[in-house]
Amino acid sequence: MPGHFYRRILPHLERDCKPHFITFCTQDRCVLPDWARSIVLNCCLHDRDLKYDLHVAVVMPDHAHVILTPLINAAAKQIYSLAEIMDAIKGASSHKINRRLGRHGRIWQEESFDHVLRSSESLDQKIDYILNNPVRRGLVSQPQEYAWLWVKTPIAA
Repeated sequence: MPGHFYRRILPHLERDCKPHFITFCTQDRCVLPDWARSIVLNCCLHDRDLKYDLHVAVVMPDHAHVILTPLINAAAKQIYSLAEIMDAIKGASSHKINRRLGRHGRIWQEESFDHVLRSSESLDQKIDYILNNPVRRGLVSQPQEYAWLWVKTPIAA
């Protein structure tokens, strides 16, 4: 399967038709208020099934994790790039948060950390990791109690 490599500050490897585990952090690890986490989660959900297949997303107080598989851009006859997807999520959420705060400035660190998942076992493990992130941080006792978590497959109670 073809892959695409690009470098900003960190190297990034994209693989067609493979899920990608992506983490992005707030600038200076600033804590997002509840309303801002809702904005970020909505921005993660906005282009699902259009530009990417979203498997899971969680917005923590100072970072977010998503697992997504980029889809094909039929007009351009190519896979949507991770850079395009992440620029849209981070850009839209930054704009909306800053507008509500009445200010300008960075919300997110420039770089995101991404990793291509190579097997269904790895995908299941990473989804479980994301689902339990709020539990490990002591924010809730069960993943389904966390308001800023979305998963494609329903969580068993």
